Amino acid sequence: MSKMGKRYDNDFKDWVVLQMMPPLNRSVAELAAALNLTPQSLRNWRQMARDKGLIVPGNGKTSDQWSSADKFNAVMETAPLSEVEISQYCRIKGIYPEQIQQWRVACQNANPVVDLTSRTSKTAEQRRIKILERQLIQSDASRAEAVALLELRKKANAIWGKDKED
Repeated sequence: MSKMGKRYDNDFKDWVVLQMMPPLNRSVAELAAALNLTPQSLRNWRQMARDKGLIVPGNGKTSDQWSSADKFNAVMETAPLSEVEISQYCRIKGIYPEQIQQWRVACQNANPVVDLTSRTSKTAEQRRIKILERQLIQSDASRAEAVALLELRKKANAIWGKDKED
């Protein structure tokens, strides 16, 4: 049977995926050569395992090279666990409980704290700007009116002469 036509059962695929996970962290290239499989098949199986929610860093990555998504998934998986269960989880994954704690803190600090005082000060500033803009428009209109009145007075003086009351 050709390579393309072979079908592998789920147990074999799961075993291969486990080889790519900590603590073994075997690379796709290494496994493909050792098992006479195509690297793309291994990548597909690894992606299917990720889609099921397993943490599979892959390609020989040590825990400090894991992606943010894999670290976040580890934090989520260990959140409900006791200290003993976390230790057991870490032994299986080839990581340390301290790393889980560091990743948890990083996840908790990922979003900036919203400063309510700055939000209220921004709205106060926006109100003040609107008031000043209105005052500016009014003063421009008043100035334009004064200029128009002066022009009319000049024209009236030119036509009828100066008022005796002035």
